[in-house]
Amino acid sequence: MKQVDTISVGELTKLAERMYGDLVKAVVDIEKELLVIDVEMHVDAEEFLLQNGSKQADLWGINFYPGKFGSEDFIEFDSMINIRPSQNNRSRGVQDVSIQNKIREIVLKKIKK
Repeated sequence: MKQVDTISVGELTKLAERMYGDLVKAVVDIEKELLVIDVEMHVDAEEFLLQNGSKQADLWGINFYPGKFGSEDFIEFDSMINIRPSQNNRSRGVQDVSIQNKIREIVLKKIKK
């Protein structure tokens, strides 16, 4: 697990190959604009961020598919940690488009070709 300021698609590809073959799990703090990657389960990154001052409501689990960088399919909004009826998010996806857009903005700042 590591928190990244920036990372290349090539580095993500290596992480994906090591862990799951084609994907890298990550958690984003949309308020602090933090990104933690390379975890077996999203909950591990969530716990790390919570222990370091993040708020639960700001944390969202996503997956990266490095081979699809530059397309809509690069980021998958799917994680068990996203199920939050209290925030009107009743699925593993991120249902609020404004939150999806914020996640995309943060990711584009941190992941470079």
